Amino acid sequence: MFSIPPKYVTLLHPSYLTQKILTINSLSMLSIRNIVKQYAGHTALNDVSLEVKSGQVFGLLGPNGAGKTSLIRIINQITAPDSGEVYFNGEKLNQSHIDRIGYLPEERGLYKKMEIGEQMIYLARLKGLSRDEAIKRLKLWFDKLGMETWWKMKIEELSKGMQQKAQFVATVLHEPDLIILDEPFSGFDPVNAEVIKEEILELNKKGATILFSTHRMESVEELCDAIALLHQSKKILDGPIRDIKNTYRNNIYIVEYSGEKIGFNGSQPFELIDEKEGYDNSHAIKLKLKEGNTSNDVLQYLLPKTRINMLQEVIPSMNEIFIEKVSLIP
Repeated sequence: MFSIPPKYVTLLHPSYLTQKILTINSLSMLSIRNIVKQYAGHTALNDVSLEVKSGQVFGLLGPNGAGKTSLIRIINQITAPDSGEVYFNGEKLNQSHIDRIGYLPEERGLYKKMEIGEQMIYLARLKGLSRDEAIKRLKLWFDKLGMETWWKMKIEELSKGMQQKAQFVATVLHEPDLIILDEPFSGFDPVNAEVIKEEILELNKKGATILFSTHRMESVEELCDAIALLHQSKKILDGPIRDIKNTYRNNIYIVEYSGEKIGFNGSQPFELIDEKEGYDNSHAIKLKLKEGNTSNDVLQYLLPKTRINMLQEVIPSMNEIFIEKVSLIP
């Protein structure tokens, strides 16, 4: 029997799920329309369009060089597209939107010789916070992330993971509507990666829209409502994760049973892919449904012959879908 880890119970509670669905069915936070970007003859983005709904955690995926960072820089107005448009909450993207966006770049950008506390205050004031409000929020974040003794330290005195924590705080301190994270877990050990993951979920629960780029497919599975996959400067797949995974279902199941080993003769409603023997006279088979058959047909065939311990559909992971889509394009 499967159990749900306590930290995910809140996220699965009906009231939270209802609130989440209502939020992400609202206006798009980002509407990216037909973006083209070239650098010295190299096409970084080729007619890329996608929608990021308010309240979503949206994953921007793709191999190195696919165009993810180029798109993120355009959203942050660091560079401009050669053609196409970006809309922020229904308005054409402009300088007034910068204070409503928090950006954690892959190449971290804090000043190495400046004291962390003063540096954070300086960055917060650039985003419109008063000094007093910045200090108040910093104390809360430093306490939450175990950074209480860091105020007078300099970035160059910290480990890479500690630097990441400081950069994350700088990104979210002004409570932006849209938080853009480029490889946010890079450099973190598993414990601190989990801490930051939980903070991302908490910020999203409070209303922030999250757009993040990552190579960690397990993070995509755990965090994202929807994704877009870029490859060779083009979008090749996008949509809600649940819909994408349903599209790639292939009618493959794992069945575990106890008792005498079953002899299959080809009359069964499935094709046998693999068969293994376990402990205590248990067996496991991997099967693919024949056309027109369902899992109920599998049970009806097997139950008179044995005791079923488990029947589970094998749904492709996002990592498997990622590899399949990318490998199909030369």
